[in-house]
Amino acid sequence: MKALSVVVALSSALLACTRTPPPAAPTPVRSVAPPSAPNILDKSPSRAVINVSEDIRRACGIADTEARFAFDSAAVRNIDYPTLDKLVRCFNSGPLANRQMRLVGHADPRGSDEYNLVLGGSRADGVKIFLLNRGLRGQQMATTSRGEMDAKGTDEPSWARDRRVDILLAN
Repeated sequence: MKALSVVVALSSALLACTRTPPPAAPTPVRSVAPPSAPNILDKSPSRAVINVSEDIRRACGIADTEARFAFDSAAVRNIDYPTLDKLVRCFNSGPLANRQMRLVGHADPRGSDEYNLVLGGSRADGVKIFLLNRGLRGQQMATTSRGEMDAKGTDEPSWARDRRVDILLAN
């Protein structure tokens, strides 16, 4: 019995010292457009990725902007920086100081419902991260996704209007 317990103890110690190779790094997954969608990217630098509600635009002195995301993209573009910076100033020390906003992500109707909900969420999160990095407090923002639920597009120009983040004043 004593010999058995010594063998078990030595086996346990030996197993504890054995190095297990670390798991292989996951292979990066490249985002692929749904098969039914054309393989195009809207790389126009003059298109904005946000749609700021009228009440916020008025309060913050923001000009009307077009709202666009590139196909299959959640990236905030350089063209949006000045508008988003105005939002930060307005919600930190301007007329909407300490108010809250909702960031609602949208997608065009191409792709599955689940995929589009995730993509809309990624778009809203991307804008939120940008605003956080510029100094807006996290508790002032809530993100949601509508995916393709509000999409009205039937071709590339109208699908482009479906790819956006709406910035709304929270009640």
